[in-house]
Amino acid sequence: MFSYSSLLDLNRMKIGIVGGTGGMGEGFALRWCVNHDIFIGSRDATRANEAATQYMNSAREAYGSNLTGSISGEENVRLSEFCDLVILSIPYESTESTCSAISERISPNCIIVTPIVPMRREDKGFTYLPLEEGVKSAAELVSDYIRPRERIVSAFHTIAEVKLKDVKQNLAVDTFVCGDDQNNVSTINSLISEIKGLRPIYLGPLSMSYQAEILTPMLLNASKRNKIKHPGLMVT
Repeated sequence: MFSYSSLLDLNRMKIGIVGGTGGMGEGFALRWCVNHDIFIGSRDATRANEAATQYMNSAREAYGSNLTGSISGEENVRLSEFCDLVILSIPYESTESTCSAISERISPNCIIVTPIVPMRREDKGFTYLPLEEGVKSAAELVSDYIRPRERIVSAFHTIAEVKLKDVKQNLAVDTFVCGDDQNNVSTINSLISEIKGLRPIYLGPLSMSYQAEILTPMLLNASKRNKIKHPGLMVT
């Protein structure tokens, strides 16, 4: 079974965020930079560096002398070459082009995390595209381009970016995790547990990822129609 966990120093990881200049990328960077080295990715290295500088300033203000990690900017493909873990913080529509670009350059010891959700906003509300149009789940599409499949873990689909960016806030929610290799899943679970109030819940192999992905449009519809700000899920 393909596994990287024994090769990684979980106390100090290099974490790359492809599409890291968006709100979720900022949230991940601010939450994990306390202990790890974060690389904010963009197709434009200048934009990545500008975002990283902004995030690092926020991190210094939030953590002071407790900050032991760092935040840097890097081009998307380049960061995949040296990071221990890469998060694909991108829209579903960009999955094929992004994964194709990095697939031949990914470090052999790198775990790939997909929080991608294939959804669309319509008059009736947010819809899940695999259900509506018969397309692949995001995790399955990622696995078509990035091999071996066991390096891919699915997580973070139902986390509100506003809460994630507020490092003083206890999230008090769960995130559902899918993956084929238990050691790689355990690595992601450890990182999840570093985020205050975030609990990992294992759903099963990567093929079950659609069950987590479909919860995002459901939450957004519930939020809009019931005026609930930044909702999340917790299994009790």
